[in-house]
Amino acid sequence: MSEKAPLLHYRLTTSTGPEPKDVPKHSSAKAGRDGRRTKEKTAPKLGVVFGVVIPTLLSMFSVVVFLRIGFVVGQAGLYQSIAMFLVAYFIITMTVLSVCAISTNGALDAGGAYYMISRALGPEFGGSIGIMFFFANVCGSALYILGLVEAILSAFGIPEEGAAHVAGLHQVLPTGYWWSLLYGTVLLFLCFIVCLVGAHIYAKATFIIFIIVTTVLASIFISFFIVLPIVVILPDTSVFNSTSLSTANYTGFRLHTLEDNLLPSYTVDYTTGAMMSFATVFAVMFNGCTGIMAGSNMSGDLKNPSYSIPRGTLAAVLITFITYNMLSLMAAWSCDRCLLQRDYSFLGDINIWPPLVTVGIYSSTMSAAMSNLIGASRILYALSKDNLFGGVLALARKTSRSGNPWASVLVSWLLVQVVLFAGKLNTIAGIVTIFFLLVYAAVNLACLALEWASAPNFRPSFRCFTWHTCTLGILGCLIMMFLISAIYAFASIAFMLLLLMLIHYLGPISNWGYISQALIFHQVRKYLLMLDVRKDHVKFWRPQVLLMVANPRSCTGLMTFINDLKKSGLYVLGHVKLGLLDGLPSDPLQSRYDSWLSLVDHLNIKAFVNLTLADSVRHGVQNLLFITGFGGMRPNTIVLGFYDDCTPQDHLQGKILVSTGHGLDAVCPTKEPGEQRPPFFSIVRGAEELKDLQKEEYVSVIADAVKMGKNVTLARYFNQFNREEVLGSGRKIGGYQSMTGPFVDVWPLNLLRPDSCGYVDICSLFLLQLACVLQETRAWKQARLRLFLCVEAGCSLQEEEETKLRVMLKELRISAQVQMVAWDQVVALHWQRQGGKERGNLVESAQNEERMEREEKTEKENGIQTFPNNAAQLTDEYICAVNSLIHRHGAPKPAVRFLYLPRPPADTNRYSAYLHQVDLLSRDLGPTLLIHGVTPVVTTDL
Repeated sequence: MSEKAPLLHYRLTTSTGPEPKDVPKHSSAKAGRDGRRTKEKTAPKLGVVFGVVIPTLLSMFSVVVFLRIGFVVGQAGLYQSIAMFLVAYFIITMTVLSVCAISTNGALDAGGAYYMISRALGPEFGGSIGIMFFFANVCGSALYILGLVEAILSAFGIPEEGAAHVAGLHQVLPTGYWWSLLYGTVLLFLCFIVCLVGAHIYAKATFIIFIIVTTVLASIFISFFIVLPIVVILPDTSVFNSTSLSTANYTGFRLHTLEDNLLPSYTVDYTTGAMMSFATVFAVMFNGCTGIMAGSNMSGDLKNPSYSIPRGTLAAVLITFITYNMLSLMAAWSCDRCLLQRDYSFLGDINIWPPLVTVGIYSSTMSAAMSNLIGASRILYALSKDNLFGGVLALARKTSRSGNPWASVLVSWLLVQVVLFAGKLNTIAGIVTIFFLLVYAAVNLACLALEWASAPNFRPSFRCFTWHTCTLGILGCLIMMFLISAIYAFASIAFMLLLLMLIHYLGPISNWGYISQALIFHQVRKYLLMLDVRKDHVKFWRPQVLLMVANPRSCTGLMTFINDLKKSGLYVLGHVKLGLLDGLPSDPLQSRYDSWLSLVDHLNIKAFVNLTLADSVRHGVQNLLFITGFGGMRPNTIVLGFYDDCTPQDHLQGKILVSTGHGLDAVCPTKEPGEQRPPFFSIVRGAEELKDLQKEEYVSVIADAVKMGKNVTLARYFNQFNREEVLGSGRKIGGYQSMTGPFVDVWPLNLLRPDSCGYVDICSLFLLQLACVLQETRAWKQARLRLFLCVEAGCSLQEEEETKLRVMLKELRISAQVQMVAWDQVVALHWQRQGGKERGNLVESAQNEERMEREEKTEKENGIQTFPNNAAQLTDEYICAVNSLIHRHGAPKPAVRFLYLPRPPADTNRYSAYLHQVDLLSRDLGPTLLIHGVTPVVTTDL
């Protein structure tokens, strides 16, 4: 047959032939609930040859073996042709190794490549790749059907008017768009019937086609040896002028013919008129090397996928590689260069029975169309069963009694029929190939991620792979994508990313396991080991907070506020449950983590949760301070709620928390992932109920934290804190709308020491740093710091401290509105109560200050934390006057106040007095943080 279909040749070779998945063999829990497990067991299952080898061989051969061998050798020469095959098969072999590794790492269900990718990389990546693979198979099936129609019409169609040749007896079929559509519809319907019956019928059909293709290939090899040299008439074409040759020679095996075909000779492609190059020829040739996923995509119909897929796929790859190279060698050894370049169907011209090659072309094309159709249906079925798109794909879950997903086959058939209306698919052919390559790259990525994650359960029985092979497979597929078409490559990647985002935000939560979590764990562990605490420096200090929560119902406002205060630091929610593990059947805390994590999701905070069981709150807090964190990521600041008589309020009453965590079925098997549930927290304490700890134990917790070198923060009145109101675009002040941000008031002086003049100590600077950190967070950018300095007339030392503080603020780049507060009358109340004593001159005051600081420094170095020496003599009248002073200078009302918290006294008998005075100091001030810092946190160095 000398006149072939030139358009057919190009289109069929610009598409790949791999095809996918099948009905699950090992049903998931969800499938079991649908009652399909028993049905699927009755479906016939396929072995290595019928299930993997034959589909993969036919998908890789398709029609390339018959129509493109001469093109590759004629343009590139034998040397470069063999080099191209080596490179191409190197790329696909890397992917095959990844497929073999994943398929031997556990039970493989229906879905083939989609199943592998989704279970390894998660539903977003797997779902987006699955959709692309589905559309690629749909378009690929239509592509082969239309190519087959054109091949049939080129041989049996009635030539159109004006054609250069006259119709022969065999040219009897009417031509035209609608006739071509009719022929394509009939051929597609035949494929649909085969796929609708089931995979076992498909396997038998492909086996018959395989016998035909094998017979044709055998005749081709025999023809090279027994056919005598002949002159072949070249196809008519308008690409070359009338003076060009119209015939070429088949010389048989001749050494000079081989020598002439060794080197490249790139020229114009007579079917398209485009000038060929190494890249274009390699891109066309590479399509004949794809199709490696056809066997693995039948995973749901295989008896033993883990056994069949590696052996069958590798065998098919080896067979096609040998076949392609042998045909290339024989063609270069026996055919003139002109014959190879000008007649892509030369194998039929030199065959002992030319129609046999035509039968092989038709059979392989029909097989490729069926393979794409059944592959598309299996992908659609797997997607619908995983419920990634909700009820949109619910219909596709329907199966027959034998387990064949007839609904998916029906939907796939209809979509292919729609694509057939497009008629010409030159533009689709390129992007279909790129879609397949992107899937292959994703398989390599999945295997690479599993290998890098070093998960103990990734133990594939197939071990002939490393992360190097996976990486080479990814790079090879990506390079081929951009080599074929950079525009289509960018478009396909953009389409994949769009689908990924849609599934991420709209899809349900899966419990498959996420490779991202394994990779994150691997990297976090590595970097935690690198985070050396010996290399800590004050200029890189950040707050790392442990917030102790008695009952989350009553402190949601504080939890959201501390989330702002942490500023990219560590944030841990700690909780102590009273009790002992002795006598309990299991750990009572494990069942509560889900509710805590749901609360974290609900509040939209970035926090870890750490729960402990202890016989007392104090011991529980000690446990958490000792064990929370790893290496350099340990809490340096503990935040406690204030110990007062306020009745807790339930801020979660009537609320439903939606958990976005993964793998919840392991905790609550009866609940679906993402199901709404009420928070599992005990009700808040009533007004008459006793607290879990007494005053002395509460102060002991503070003292313990200071002994352990932790900064301490007491949070009071945060039940009044409403983040949305505080951080709104404007705040109402005095009935008017204010366009300024909220105020944050800072009192850096120890107000419980009337003789204190120091503003620049560790605690004061820590307090300033926390206020500055809060202002630097995105939500509090508009907040304004107000720094209050308490002054006494005529105190030169205090004036020096004020000057020193202002210089320090400038050096620390802290922007604050400094306000001077006269507190002479307040301080006088204290000294008047001391038996009419006067403070004495300034020198004596300075000496007292230095003496007290020396004593406290010595006590701190000895591990003894003391309350200020004169604190026990402070009167309630003085402290209430200080509280009133803070009130008077709090207009407009601040969003939060920062106050200096003195250290607890060394004498435990004075704990009650300490707590009483702190209570009076902060009473009715609104949201307030009382802060005691023990570590340096600021520096003026660059």
